[in-house]
Amino acid sequence: MAGCPLILIFPALTTQRTRMNRFTSTLLLLLISVSLAAQQDNLHRRSSTYEAPEDPLVVEKLEAWQDLKFGMLIHWGLYAVPGIMESWTLCSEDWINRPDGMSYNDYKEWYWNLNSVFNPVNFNPEDWAAAAENAGMKYVVFTTKHHDGFNMFDTDETDYKITAGPFRDHPRANVTEHVFNAFRDRDFMVGAYYSKPDWHNQDFWWDKYATPNRNVNYDIRRYPERWKAYQDFTYNQIEELMTQYGDIDILWLDGGWVRPKHTVNEEVIAWGAPIPEFSQEIDMDGIAAMARKAQPGIIIADRTVHGPYENYQTPERTVPEIKLDNPWESNLPFANNWGYVPNDEFKSVRRVIHTLVDIVSKGGNFLLGVGPTSDGIIPLDVVAKLEEIGGWMDTNGEAIYGTRAIERYRDGQVCFTGKGEQRFAIVLQEENEELSEVSWSGNVPAGASVRLLGYKEPLPARTAAGRTVITLPDDLPAELRQQAALSFAFTAK
Repeated sequence: MAGCPLILIFPALTTQRTRMNRFTSTLLLLLISVSLAAQQDNLHRRSSTYEAPEDPLVVEKLEAWQDLKFGMLIHWGLYAVPGIMESWTLCSEDWINRPDGMSYNDYKEWYWNLNSVFNPVNFNPEDWAAAAENAGMKYVVFTTKHHDGFNMFDTDETDYKITAGPFRDHPRANVTEHVFNAFRDRDFMVGAYYSKPDWHNQDFWWDKYATPNRNVNYDIRRYPERWKAYQDFTYNQIEELMTQYGDIDILWLDGGWVRPKHTVNEEVIAWGAPIPEFSQEIDMDGIAAMARKAQPGIIIADRTVHGPYENYQTPERTVPEIKLDNPWESNLPFANNWGYVPNDEFKSVRRVIHTLVDIVSKGGNFLLGVGPTSDGIIPLDVVAKLEEIGGWMDTNGEAIYGTRAIERYRDGQVCFTGKGEQRFAIVLQEENEELSEVSWSGNVPAGASVRLLGYKEPLPARTAAGRTVITLPDDLPAELRQQAALSFAFTAK
């Protein structure tokens, strides 16, 4: 859509065509450039405290989730039509930019009306699930609704949804249902992403007032009945997801600024997001009770809101510097943006593999963000990169899946994981580096040999200057020698 005349995605603003055509190209170019850079200023930080769940079913599911290690986060919505950063250009905080010559109200009207042209006729979630499985991923988190309030499921709470637009007569119009089914058919754990803020909802952003930032734009203390209506809306939508879409393993709640006032501590203030004087509580006690009645043992990730409903922590676009002993997940986009943006720059396969190894060695899971196009396709170059990642996982997955962090988890370019008495040393290789010998300190093999994953014969291990040294055999196939990382299995002393 980036090369199309802007009027094609401004159906409600036809009386302003002449004025808008003057900045058509500028609009899309600017919005794409904003998408490529601005998100670095808007991160969900990891809260520093953690409260372990007590429900034995949640504990059990968390343990199973920690075994999976690698998942796909799918951002897909209206923002894919023009190919811009998801939702955030609707917000008026100082890190956001929009085109000159266009009023904020006109911009919002343009954005809201993208629903009239969002028609993903090539939507095929089985292809998405196959690409994720080929990458070695084991769970998925799908955006049922982002902050812009456009629903990717057939909610009864609003007509601002995929099933009320041009896609409504398609047999797969209720896309969330079909995404979940496609991934379940491949034995994935399934997560429902849901945004607690809803900028399209008049009980969150009320047109009576301006919308200066991401928060509710009226004083809840003055209009408690309006906020109660929003609480009911949120509860009802999450209840729909929990009761009408089959087994859900994870409720992944975004928008951590929508939170009880008493949880806003100095740490939260230091994140830099605007904070109102009043509480923005959506009744998490009631939502959690309802969700766990419908989905026993469901994991709830109420992002950054430390307490009983942040069952695992979610550092965004970053990896903690040290290992963490509680459950956690780094979520990073494959490209610069979470959703589809034309000509976005993707991370290399080697970088993704190294990041995965780093995360797993520190005890975390890696949720990699992928954005389908507006017509419902994961770009072929992305699919190819995912398949390359999966090739490495086919050989080295034993050192990743089902492991846990150990006390000595890294030595230079060597990361360590553990599984019972088994230890794995994963040696990170840079591009064009072909090691003939590897070594590490600590985690000393108990025997005189180690096993290189993917190679048929054991390799002798010797000690030199207090380090374990492995000489790679001359007949080691090039596809193993040139891997992004080499994994060695052994039992530690």
